Amino acid sequence: MQTGRTTEIMAGFTPKLHFFSEWWKQLFGESEGKEGTGIFPASVDFTTDLHSLGQYIQEGQRIVFETIISIENPEKEVHIPMETDDSDQLNYIAGRRLSEVNLNAELGTTLAHNDGDVPIITISVPALNEYYIGQLIYFFELACAVSGYILDVNPFDQPGVEAYKKNMFALLNKPGFEEESKKIKERLK
Repeated sequence: MQTGRTTEIMAGFTPKLHFFSEWWKQLFGESEGKEGTGIFPASVDFTTDLHSLGQYIQEGQRIVFETIISIENPEKEVHIPMETDDSDQLNYIAGRRLSEVNLNAELGTTLAHNDGDVPIITISVPALNEYYIGQLIYFFELACAVSGYILDVNPFDQPGVEAYKKNMFALLNKPGFEEESKKIKERLK
């Protein structure tokens, strides 16, 4: 953060990491994003986001660093079929495991992003199962608590969240929020 890398992007090369990344963004955004500080947490689902956000990561502003969750042993063996007309010109990967293609996409992306001056942290996980997801959760919860204290913020409160919830309750006329409702509605006029 002190070198201008104010956005951390979590990247995974399997759709199964999508909701883990959503949890991770919530954890760090809510825990560190206070008092004008904190690293902005974002995520990408590769290979889906390679042409859009991958381009930005590669050549956009140098405010990004990347954390890649790499899965060593995918649980399924999905093989890519041969197409008779090869209209997509992808028969050169026919017969290969989808996980092999994804691994090569991960390695190629890592090289390209390194060449683009993007610092990368790779966290390698033996398998995507309950045991290793539990380890990742514990790792990130501990890292978040420590980094919050390094930033001199309380990583265990959420004053911004409470502010919007209070406003929403008042706007929806929740019982007990009558005074706040009047004040907010007056502000919105």
